[in-house]
Amino acid sequence: MPEPLAGRPGLRVILLTVAAMLAFAANSLLCRMALQQGGIDAASFGSIRLVAGALTLALVVRLRARPDAAGRADWLAAAMLFAYVAFFSFAYLSLPAGTGALILFGAVQLTMLGAGLRAGEMFGPVAWSGFVLAVAGLVYLVSPGVSAPPALGASLMAVAGVAWGVYSLRGRGVADPLAATARNFARAAPMALALSLLLAGRAHADAAGIALAVASGALTSGIGYVIWYAALPGLSAMRAATVQLSVPPIAAFAGVIFLSEAITTRLMFCSIAILGGIALVLMGKARAAGTQASSQRSG
Repeated sequence: MPEPLAGRPGLRVILLTVAAMLAFAANSLLCRMALQQGGIDAASFGSIRLVAGALTLALVVRLRARPDAAGRADWLAAAMLFAYVAFFSFAYLSLPAGTGALILFGAVQLTMLGAGLRAGEMFGPVAWSGFVLAVAGLVYLVSPGVSAPPALGASLMAVAGVAWGVYSLRGRGVADPLAATARNFARAAPMALALSLLLAGRAHADAAGIALAVASGALTSGIGYVIWYAALPGLSAMRAATVQLSVPPIAAFAGVIFLSEAITTRLMFCSIAILGGIALVLMGKARAAGTQASSQRSG
């Protein structure tokens, strides 16, 4: 993956980044909309999403000017992608769009930060404070209470977040991330189809449900990744991580507008704690990296 630029992003990069964040947030909206209306079952939604995404990404990779960089088959990454899509789909049988996106995003980021700590990455006081705040916000969000999300849905979405976090870690340092994503979608799609076959007795889908699943796979997943990878070279690592904090709030407000979902006090406080905590971690890491770089230059 090309190293993100450190300078201020131009208008093209800003527009691409906004489009990518809207696409990623729309995944939650489309899935929740399809399942809430009963137009399709969760397994079929996941299968169609992955198949549509695989076909779209394969077409984009084939048509682009740059040749496909050869890469080894990463079946663990494909399995994590399948697990993310499957648990994500079943979680949205009961979760509101905004709550699901917040749990997903929190679990993804905490998984990746936890992996960094396990690998020996050092956190300063600011980063540790943010990490503790984010964990506390996530725990409070799913803790029992009148306004708590359904326990099963929250657990499924947390698993989806862990799976996506592992998938993201597997993709670090990949030379051609778009081609690797296309290959992973192609390998994950048969896994999803096998799950649909296993649950065939519960399968149902109408035209609207299928259309929403195709849109989720082809547009907000497949084209969303194409847009994101086009934006990444113009973003610093810090900016790339920070802009993703916008996805849960976008999903929450879209759920209010399109699905008449309520934004509870608990969701608001937990959003501030989780997203603010992760922002503190990113700031702390960036400050520590800057200090280390300065000391190396002076030394």
